[in-house]
Amino acid sequence: MSSTKQNTEAEIQAFAAVCERLAGFAERISVEWADGYLTALCAGPRAIAIDEWLPALAGDAFERAFADPEDVAQAMQALQARWNVIADQLDPGRLLDDEDVLKLNPLMAEWSDEDKQRVIDEGKLSGDDAQFPALGEIWALGFLDATEDFADDWPAPDLSSDTGQYYDECLARVTALILPEGSDDLREHLQSLYSGQQLSRDELVDEACFAAQDLRLYWVEHAPKPPTRRVEKTPGRNDPCPCGSGKKYKKCHGAQ
Repeated sequence: MSSTKQNTEAEIQAFAAVCERLAGFAERISVEWADGYLTALCAGPRAIAIDEWLPALAGDAFERAFADPEDVAQAMQALQARWNVIADQLDPGRLLDDEDVLKLNPLMAEWSDEDKQRVIDEGKLSGDDAQFPALGEIWALGFLDATEDFADDWPAPDLSSDTGQYYDECLARVTALILPEGSDDLREHLQSLYSGQQLSRDELVDEACFAAQDLRLYWVEHAPKPPTRRVEKTPGRNDPCPCGSGKKYKKCHGAQ
């Protein structure tokens, strides 16, 4: 199988520009958040068209940010380009080639000391109050927000079954990225999944990305089955018409 797709720098810049404009009308949207959101949708049980997921992701922000038809087309193209790459990275065939290889390449912001100081110097945050998200935290929030926005696709796990416990564990590995460093919740998570082993932030991020891949394969095996369609057998021409008229089918509804 060919190598996993990656976005070009121009495509990433275009995606970031769209997210920045949307953020002016929807506070929760950022590049990292939107990337996590799209990742959850690509990892889910069904293919979702942009006409369905864009209103969920952006609400009315898209219409407010992009009114000109040419702008709309370019923005849709930028969003779809990122979607296509994530979907390719989560392609089940690629993942099954080697389940131990991380194929997903998320867009996550890592705040350097220089970045933090610049934000403080620009007056966006004060030095005393400045709190910067940890690596992968916003991405995980986007992922989890998507599972809530499409709750019918992401039902609560059945913890009485092995498969339900596995599904819950995958979601927990993503949720770990939003647990505060040094918190009791994070310690409980590490104890539950890793027998108390201490994982670095980079390792937690890798675990969350592997969880997204595992969820993609989980849904391949456990996607909801469409309802069975029952097709009534057509009566023979000389059989009584099922409408109850007493006539033969060929002289009643079969003649229509």
